[in-house]
Amino acid sequence: MEHPWQKWDCYRDIINMKSNGIVPASVYAATVYEQDPDFFKELQEECPHVTVETGCKENRRHEHTHTDDWGCVWHFPGGFLDGQVTGHPLEDLSVLSRYTPPDPADHTNWEKEAESIRHIKEEGCIARGSLEHGFFYLRLTYLRGFNNFMMDVAEESSELFELIDIVGSYWYEVVNRWIGLGVDIIIAGDDLGHQDALPMSPASWRKIIKPTFSKIFSLCRESGVEVYLHTDGYINDIVPDLIETGVTVLNPQDLVNGLDNLKRLAKGKICIDLDIDRQDITPFGTPDEIDAHIGNCVKTLGSPDGGLTLIFGAYPGTPLVNIGQVVRSMETYHDWWVGK
Repeated sequence: MEHPWQKWDCYRDIINMKSNGIVPASVYAATVYEQDPDFFKELQEECPHVTVETGCKENRRHEHTHTDDWGCVWHFPGGFLDGQVTGHPLEDLSVLSRYTPPDPADHTNWEKEAESIRHIKEEGCIARGSLEHGFFYLRLTYLRGFNNFMMDVAEESSELFELIDIVGSYWYEVVNRWIGLGVDIIIAGDDLGHQDALPMSPASWRKIIKPTFSKIFSLCRESGVEVYLHTDGYINDIVPDLIETGVTVLNPQDLVNGLDNLKRLAKGKICIDLDIDRQDITPFGTPDEIDAHIGNCVKTLGSPDGGLTLIFGAYPGTPLVNIGQVVRSMETYHDWWVGK
């Protein structure tokens, strides 16, 4: 079914905290869908206010390797799961002067996207411009290798800043093209945190990563385009910085950062698309514990004006009964703030 919040006017009001308090929710179940397709079909019918996404990227069904447009070699384990970079084209920075990055003109079929966006906007739906997951910070680690990149950060080598300019300039041009097509929002992803800390000091993050985020996201904001940023891991130390760069919708993990911390740092300042725990409560808890957690998320971070959406990734190892409870609880609490 089509939900009201899939229309741009409604979603924009949620982002800007001018809505009726509705809490949209979605569940990504592609990697577990084939365990029991009928279960997910019935679950979607039972919970019509939650979007259950079951479409799979067919090219991730089987184990394989792939070299991307940047020259990074990926290993995909199969089972529709994401991959890991195993080959780093700039492991040796002495070859940087001979390295040729991809052309922003080849990022997507821009002519096709222009036509698609025109139709989307005619229907009043949300016109999105997408960047790849791991578009900047992670891309730097993909190109160099994690350990090498961390040494670059520590040494602040001139080659590091040259590489930053190469990657940042690419995405600046891609975003500029999306804006030129009239998108409403840019969707970006970059896992900036580890389990309980940043991979570098906050001071280093502000020097190495933040300037490029600011340059790209300020381009969006100056054009009236919203900025959605997904980021896994602990990010409490830099949430205010992310807001400063121009992020208007932040997709952080809940338990890793703590609901009270997210309330203090982000509630009422930007829209929160809360990533529901998939490490503790949902794979190992009881249905009652799952329901209590999702209720607490909504009550802690929601408001009568909006500013909160929920998202959950269902992955192998999580019992179907628990996945079902996540969806049912999202259905239960989606209108908890309405009318309050």
